[in-house]
Amino acid sequence: MSVKNIGNYAIVLVLIATVASCNFGSSDWRTASRARTGLAPDPAETPEAVIQVYAARAYSWRGIFGVHTWFAVKPSHAESFTVYEVAGWYARWGGSVVAIHEQAPDKRWFGNAPMLLAEKRGEGVDELIKRIDKAVQTYPYSKEYTIWPGPNSNTFTAWLSRAVPEIGLDLPPTAIGKDYLGNSITATAPSGSGWQLSVLGLFGVIVSDVEGFEINILGLTFGIKPDPFAIKLPLIGQIDLSV
Repeated sequence: MSVKNIGNYAIVLVLIATVASCNFGSSDWRTASRARTGLAPDPAETPEAVIQVYAARAYSWRGIFGVHTWFAVKPSHAESFTVYEVAGWYARWGGSVVAIHEQAPDKRWFGNAPMLLAEKRGEGVDELIKRIDKAVQTYPYSKEYTIWPGPNSNTFTAWLSRAVPEIGLDLPPTAIGKDYLGNSITATAPSGSGWQLSVLGLFGVIVSDVEGFEINILGLTFGIKPDPFAIKLPLIGQIDLSV
């Protein structure tokens, strides 16, 4: 069997595992697990300031294609985390789609386990949290929500990430909507570094020390990251090839 065939089979297996891991909603979404997963520290035992960013496969069939992402912050000596995210169902009532809640940040997203994308702790983090809160208040699409190509929860997370490039957040290629720039065509990359060109989140390019090189075609991201070496694929996500 050739190396090329082995690589093709590996990608297929990863895709199958990805689809199998998604909660397709065989039960009512109201009964889907929202249990904690142990990825977040206990505020009672963590006096230092903490910022965390999470992603989890979207609920139901949407999870095949993409993830839902969110920010969580805990200022120094705070007794709980504040979670910032966008929830599309709020748009049904004409209000802001931005949700701000004091809650555990590492809960399952309606059955799907989250993964920790980035974390920042300790000295200087309180100032970053203030900048995040300011960015939340100035999010330009607070009354808009579209699953594809955006603006959606990943557009919101990218907006916050640009406000705090110190985190170095590399949103996964499955974060559909991260490239949506509205009427703008160019911006810094979602990580807050480098450069991005995007036409309505449907076609674009990213060049950045954090993201590497990405091409967005109809909301699907293909890319390569040099350090650590990885490839980025739609549906599957990022595959680390550095080991």
